[in-house]
Amino acid sequence: MSKTVRIALAGPGAFGIKHLDGLKNIEGVEVTSIIGRELPKAEEVAKKYGAKHVTTNLDEALARPDVDAVILCTPTQMHAEQSIAAMKAGKHVQVEIPLCDKLEEGKAVVAMQQKTGLVAMVGHTRRFNPSHQYVHKKIQAGEFNIQQMDVQTYFFRRTNMNALGQARSWTDHLLWHHAAHTVDLFAYQCGSPIVKANVVQGPIHPQLGIAMDMSIQLKAANGAICTLSLSFNNDGPLGTFFRYIGDTATYIARYDDLFNGKEEKIDVSKVDVSMNGIELQDREFIAAIREGREPNSSVAKVLPCYDVLDQLERQLG
Repeated sequence: MSKTVRIALAGPGAFGIKHLDGLKNIEGVEVTSIIGRELPKAEEVAKKYGAKHVTTNLDEALARPDVDAVILCTPTQMHAEQSIAAMKAGKHVQVEIPLCDKLEEGKAVVAMQQKTGLVAMVGHTRRFNPSHQYVHKKIQAGEFNIQQMDVQTYFFRRTNMNALGQARSWTDHLLWHHAAHTVDLFAYQCGSPIVKANVVQGPIHPQLGIAMDMSIQLKAANGAICTLSLSFNNDGPLGTFFRYIGDTATYIARYDDLFNGKEEKIDVSKVDVSMNGIELQDREFIAAIREGREPNSSVAKVLPCYDVLDQLERQLG
């Protein structure tokens, strides 16, 4: 299938822009509609990226014949409902992480995908970052096995702002959003399901109503373990840093960059066609639509991650 894939993007905020920048580099893709909460901002983005249609109403975009697929970069609480609405309208869907913040809603999205047969995937970007792809290929080749992963996810976010310093209309969450990246990646890289999970959290923020610090332990069926520390209080290097401790090497991944245990940089520029994890994620979405296949990070493949997050939330009471 070589015809142009026409995309509607909902949520032209900090992450929506990253998708639009990635889509620009993919041949045979046209962004036809931008859906935003604030019309003037959405119109500004649409003008920059060449989308002819702008609206504040997702259903209006989903009804359009010039939309084949939708990318959802909307607030977490809307993800499941909007994903289902997209598939009901006959559109393929890529929804930003997390798929849901309630397990039952995630299961409903998977059920709708199975019913419609449409492509539905979640933005578990770590599966696509060249750094993590490099490690994954080593594991698949039998050259490396994870003994332990040590992960730090750190932000300085004591007010409700997004990555561009703009006020958010929703509240972020360490467990359902940021832990989701690592919980999924750990099981994916180990090739083994998570069989044990523990969590503790720090005080609840009086205004935001969320824990600002959290610590998670995981164990896979094959014996590998993972320790994940998360904080919105960290006034220092920001982002997520992964240390893979294995039987033959140690790797340190920082977004799309990779180092060995001695902090010597590893060249991952030839791992894939781009060094941009978001672009690679979008390339997989478009390829799966064209090839009529299940994508990496499909809703079904990532659902076990949300089952673990649900278990952890129950532990927190």
